[in-house]
Amino acid sequence: MARILITSAIPYINGIKHLGNLVGSQLPADLYARYKRARGDEVLFLCATDEHGTPAELAAAKAGKPVEAYCAEMWEVQDKLGRGFRLSFDHFGRSSSAQNHKLTQHFADRLAEAGLIEEVVEKQVYSVADGRFLPDRYIEGTCPNCGYDKARGDQCENCTKQLDPTDLIEPRSAISGSTELEVRETKHLYLRQSAMRGELRDWINSKTDWPILTTSIAKKWLDDGDGLQDRGITRDLDWGIPVKKGEDDWPGMEGKVFYVWFDAPIEYIACAAEWVEAGKGADWERWWRTDKGAEDVRYVQFMGKDNVPFHTLSFPATILGSGEPWKLVDYIKSFNYLNYDGGQFSTSQGRGVFMDQALEILPSDYWRWWLLSHAPETSDAEFTWDGFQQDVNKDLADVLGNFVSRITKFCRSKFGEVVPEGGSYGPQETALIADLETRLRRYEAHMDAIDIRKAAAELRAIWVAGNEYLQSAAPWTVFKEDEERAAAITRFALNLVPFYAGLSSPFIPDAAAAMAEAMGVEVAWPESAEAALSALPGGHAFTVPEVMFAKIADEAREDWATRFAGTRG
Repeated sequence: MARILITSAIPYINGIKHLGNLVGSQLPADLYARYKRARGDEVLFLCATDEHGTPAELAAAKAGKPVEAYCAEMWEVQDKLGRGFRLSFDHFGRSSSAQNHKLTQHFADRLAEAGLIEEVVEKQVYSVADGRFLPDRYIEGTCPNCGYDKARGDQCENCTKQLDPTDLIEPRSAISGSTELEVRETKHLYLRQSAMRGELRDWINSKTDWPILTTSIAKKWLDDGDGLQDRGITRDLDWGIPVKKGEDDWPGMEGKVFYVWFDAPIEYIACAAEWVEAGKGADWERWWRTDKGAEDVRYVQFMGKDNVPFHTLSFPATILGSGEPWKLVDYIKSFNYLNYDGGQFSTSQGRGVFMDQALEILPSDYWRWWLLSHAPETSDAEFTWDGFQQDVNKDLADVLGNFVSRITKFCRSKFGEVVPEGGSYGPQETALIADLETRLRRYEAHMDAIDIRKAAAELRAIWVAGNEYLQSAAPWTVFKEDEERAAAITRFALNLVPFYAGLSSPFIPDAAAAMAEAMGVEVAWPESAEAALSALPGGHAFTVPEVMFAKIADEAREDWATRFAGTRG
């Protein structure tokens, strides 16, 4: 049994996330966690809300609420939506937790002791209209690299280039929109990332199995002259983790907080401590410290490509620079973007489908299947309503749902709601078992490699194989002349239902549970196709399940396309 630590990029607290956010980290991480658990591995799957910094302050101000209250409320919302999409986190934490305060301050102390923290007097943008410094996301403007006119002061969402607020062209306050900005002096702590370039390079070069997307971004940032620079880790904000040295203020840093991109990744570790504090587990250090048992843990991260620079450079610099035996990531699965119907999802414009809206109109399995089977692994992907309708109706309704419905209803009509006895398997069944055994191992290989689209395609092919068998064997025709042979065909096909339930459970857990329940068994990963397809003996009772997947009608598709074109306030 392996031990697998899985983290998903933690979402910002400011508002409900859209489907592109979901498929970029949390959903594929859940797929992998469910698969590894099903195979018998010990899994710790962690995620949290990213609650500090500008996004939280701006969103709270817009909502007219104190930032602490806003964050608590939105954590509840995001936690509920995660459960609605069946995200199986072992713990869903908060970066504002006491555990993250303690660990963030600890790491800063260790880095300072190692000579990797430097106090820097810098020039920063000050808004006269707002009466405050405007770090990071409080400033918007045009990216000097790609010309995107809504770049933020920390990073351009369009080209992913890491920026400083003073880099922006025609900057404006994100609070008031004022262009009455001045550059004033302020003092901050900087992490001397450049001093760790060689160590980081050796570490990244050792990861020969990482996806090309991950390594290409990491190496570009490492080798680019503008990439691995010393980076400010404090900000002039009210909301965040106070800059402390132990229990005392850090001299000269009074009233400042740690930069959100310094404390947010540390929350991965703190989340495990929260997991223990919540009474859900024990001994979190055996997952995170190599001197406490984490040397045999495989740590896998999931994230969108815009997060790769911070997770391949800044966070590893923090861990390595501490000089302590913390677990470093073994594998980073990164994703391109999911676009929406010819453009981008837009939170501000309400363009696209958001997680709450998705669950209002369809069950989670519909979304899970489509998003995962179209995961943007090697290039950007695009959601269209036509494509969504076509794939859901074909894959889920016509292939999987139709198979389960046909065989259970046929058996009920001819043999009752029990697996029929009599007859024996023949060449057709032997050939299909051999084919499914090959496909099972191929499917497992894709899942182990986290090749999500390939895994989905193989799972779909396994469903199709059952349909083709049922159509070819035609027990409804055979029954007229050879009832025993029809019984054997029916028994074999019924055994495919729990087989499908086990294999489908990482992708569509609710449907998998419904299939297993109808057949009177538990969801279980098959050890082999041969054993699985003889698991239900003659006389075993089952029930005919309700319609598993209703088809999406043209009228509904047209209504949704109009509704989500950009009307959300």
